[in-house]
Amino acid sequence: MPEVRSIKFLCHDASTCVRDIIQSLPPVDSPLIEGLFDGVTTSELDNLAAETAASLTTKHPDYALLASRIAVSNLHKNTLKSFSKTMEMLYTYIDPKTDKPSSLIAEDVWEVIKENAEILDSTIIYDRDFGFDYFGFKTLEKSYLLKVNGAIVERPQHLFMRVSIGIHKGDIDSAIKTYNLMSERWFTHATPTLFNAATPKPQMSSCFLLTMQDDSIEGIYDTLKQTAKISQSAGGIGLSIHNIRATGAYIGGTNGTSNGIVPMLKVFNDTARYVDQGGGKRKGAFAIYLEPWHADIFSFLDLRKNHGKEEMRARDLFYALWVCDLFMQRVEENGDWSLFSP
Repeated sequence: MPEVRSIKFLCHDASTCVRDIIQSLPPVDSPLIEGLFDGVTTSELDNLAAETAASLTTKHPDYALLASRIAVSNLHKNTLKSFSKTMEMLYTYIDPKTDKPSSLIAEDVWEVIKENAEILDSTIIYDRDFGFDYFGFKTLEKSYLLKVNGAIVERPQHLFMRVSIGIHKGDIDSAIKTYNLMSERWFTHATPTLFNAATPKPQMSSCFLLTMQDDSIEGIYDTLKQTAKISQSAGGIGLSIHNIRATGAYIGGTNGTSNGIVPMLKVFNDTARYVDQGGGKRKGAFAIYLEPWHADIFSFLDLRKNHGKEEMRARDLFYALWVCDLFMQRVEENGDWSLFSP
């Protein structure tokens, strides 16, 4: 059976221990035989073999490496080897719904790749793809490798070279050096860089620190829009809300009273859920900061609790106290601490 021979080949440098215990365990190919049906493809068999090997990881950790190798081998069968041809496919992509060009690679980056296609293609070492464990490789597949019409077209080595060219552009020597360092896993870039480098919208920053623009409807919703746009491009957000008036504070414009920070934060919570990072690749990440003198501090501290009224909870945000030296001095002195509305 060719699939079984392939699995044995992918075990070629596994530890002696895992080769030995394979002899005493149910073989990986047993579920493959059980899963056969008319018309089954080799890719489907590969997926089943990888999942079966991954399920045996509790027997020995090298099964995770074997599972990854089967999955990588399957990806290699279904993608182009040439980096430049893969990037050309991404650059010339046509949206099937609109029948209009919808390039996934920036024009200036494509020009660099086109001019240096031979050296870039010859630099890539695809065997390095087999060094990932199963969880790491499946994470790359799910979120990081570029897709066309829902099908993955990039290999991990393509990703590293794309990111390197996106950063260094025409400095090919630096791009190749960066590729090798990433490919050999000396370091990696943060998620926004891996998502967006070399694309038409190359937003590569990880974190954005904001303050609420104003304690008004305009200020709050302008800030909300800003956070949504940042999250759309895979940026994480830190937002201070010290200047928002507390519950019960007077509102001169309407002659009413404020509902405080909790209802506002529920809107930000829903935005973080709706506007995820990179179009479904990763959840939005909003961290909210509040100084401990704010009159709504106790409600703020309860926002992630699992019990209590749902209208007083916003569990998809992250929360932090912006603690000043004076507060810590009062703690040391066991002194009084005053709360007030800004």
